[in-house]
Amino acid sequence: MIAEITHHGRTFKVDLSIPIDLSFPLHDGGQQVRAWWVEPVRMEPVQADGKVYAVKSGAPVNFRNIHFNPHGHGTHTESVGHIAPDIYPVGDQLKRYFFTAQLISLRPEERRAPDAKADHVITLEQLRNAVNERPPEALVIRTLPRADNSTRDWSGTNPAYLQSTACAWLRSIGVKHLLLDLPSVDREDDGGVLAAHHAFWDFPNTVDRERTITELLNIPADVRDGDYLLELQLPHFMNDAAPSRPVLYALLA
Repeated sequence: MIAEITHHGRTFKVDLSIPIDLSFPLHDGGQQVRAWWVEPVRMEPVQADGKVYAVKSGAPVNFRNIHFNPHGHGTHTESVGHIAPDIYPVGDQLKRYFFTAQLISLRPEERRAPDAKADHVITLEQLRNAVNERPPEALVIRTLPRADNSTRDWSGTNPAYLQSTACAWLRSIGVKHLLLDLPSVDREDDGGVLAAHHAFWDFPNTVDRERTITELLNIPADVRDGDYLLELQLPHFMNDAAPSRPVLYALLA
């Protein structure tokens, strides 16, 4: 289905019948991506009055409780409520769900951290050289070399992250939605500073209810860098973060 969309004075053609899903599935058990030392997702049938509410156990329906953490289990989108005293739920933040987007692939640079660890960092200079002269509303970052992270537990691995100056620059040029395939824009162990989160949202100087950060993307290897239309789908969770399903659509000539 070809759609023609006019946005901010520009007209785009996209084929909405060919979505590119950037999310990991969320399912029961441990064989899936996770981070932050969370326990595996549990999806369990309700048990009450001696009954197990599963069709296989004789119940008329499947009726399951689900235990998970949005930040630690799979692809998720978060609001400034992630670092603010108040929650500022992401579930009611977006007023629209389609955004101009650019996908870029970057190889984090090795830097020696104050604790002597060899960090891998996406730098301000790398972003300056990669982001379009006319900045997109949403920036999607794929880190190189790409790996299959579908069952990876990132906990305790000191993953790559973004310089806070890079996040501040993205904010300054008008990027509203930052998406990446890492568990966080910040260093795993930074003493709770969360400098990149603070820089992107400019918190506590302001409470930015326009910008979001989406982490733990699953970006297919065969998807090329370039310009896209992004659909950012997420449930109406009244929480600082929610599981999400970012979808890209290629722009047609």
